[in-house]
Amino acid sequence: MLILIVDDDPTQRDMLKGFLENQGYLTAVAANGQEALKIFQTKPVELALLDNRMPEMSGEELLEKMKLLNPLVNVIMITAYGDVSTVIKTMKLGALEFLEKPVDLSVLLSKIQEIELKTCRDQDAKEIEQDIEKRNLPLKIVAKSESMKEVLSLVTRVAQSDFPVLVSGETGTGKELISKLIHLTGTRANEPFVDINCAAIPENLFESELFGHTKGSFTGAVNSRKGAFEMATKGTLFMDEVGEMPLTLQPKLLRAIQEQKIKKVGGESDLKVDVRLISATNRDLKLMVEAGEFREDLYYRINVLEIKIPPLRDRKVDIPILLNHFVEKYGKKRLSFSSDAINMLIKYPFPGNVRELEHIVQRTVTFARTTVITPSDLPDEIKHHEAVEGGSGSLEDRLMAVETQMIQSALEKTDWVQTKAAQILGISERVLRYKMKRANISR
Repeated sequence: MLILIVDDDPTQRDMLKGFLENQGYLTAVAANGQEALKIFQTKPVELALLDNRMPEMSGEELLEKMKLLNPLVNVIMITAYGDVSTVIKTMKLGALEFLEKPVDLSVLLSKIQEIELKTCRDQDAKEIEQDIEKRNLPLKIVAKSESMKEVLSLVTRVAQSDFPVLVSGETGTGKELISKLIHLTGTRANEPFVDINCAAIPENLFESELFGHTKGSFTGAVNSRKGAFEMATKGTLFMDEVGEMPLTLQPKLLRAIQEQKIKKVGGESDLKVDVRLISATNRDLKLMVEAGEFREDLYYRINVLEIKIPPLRDRKVDIPILLNHFVEKYGKKRLSFSSDAINMLIKYPFPGNVRELEHIVQRTVTFARTTVITPSDLPDEIKHHEAVEGGSGSLEDRLMAVETQMIQSALEKTDWVQTKAAQILGISERVLRYKMKRANISR
């Protein structure tokens, strides 16, 4: 990383230059804004340390000019005259950090390392998104949040190896999607991707599903059959919900991973296989190991490399982009979400994660009467959650908010026919009118 140091004080410049070069960084120095701009235009500066108070051109002015030349440059502002207004202004102009003199070098180094890590992560995420688009891969990844950029950054490294991978995360976070991305961007991309769901296979058929069987090996085995390992040879075997695998069969899976050999049910000889294993789980396998529900040796075999996918509630910045993606995918006409509807969705915790958001969009675009989706078009669970979360804090106020949302929803479903709405709510029409008046509900 090339770091540009701009300060009119030669002692400060030399001190920072010496410290950063001792840490292994390349540096360039400038005594004023004009000199800094000349260097910035000719050298690949990734980070600039700017003194704010300089003659002729202040650090704020220099920052603005640098951002016009390269909006992606990282900037740390350094000054002996720190105040709230200066901090706000420089942050608005695009500075990442604001440090006061005398500079704490350990803090500065920590900030630089954070920026360096973020730069690498962003670059990895950008490259993999470009690769998906360039090769027209059959998947879509949304990663505006830092946590998802970190996931994509890990994918770029994991994809180039053949070590087993464990993809963990809550239900609906996209574990299978990330697993397919690892395969499609890796060295086995042109080979088979075979997936099995461990939770959906009956225990008495599990061994046959994994390793295959020979003709006549059991009742109903009228023909020989290849198992998932054999079908995935030279490619990738994806075992979804691996925590649901029967304990009695785990030693056989362990042997297959260790030796890259399998034996079909009813077979007499070993069959060599060449498989890259990716497993996924929404369970805590460590706790399962401690409880004796999952073999410890198998856990460490499938968890050589691990990618943890964050839940949607921890990356809410991705929600608007996901909404646009799903509307484009499922909308039969030009649709958009109003800002109020988006705000309501962002506040919702999404226990079902991205899959739940996708289903909500499917329902909403199907029933939408207009081209703009408003809060009234959203499912009841979203509106009721908004009512509870938006309450003032007292139980009475929160119950009142939930009741109001339920009444409005019933009225909308019945096109404001109060008799039908009262039937849905299980109250009399007279009580409904009273509650509507009390809550000031009108069409």
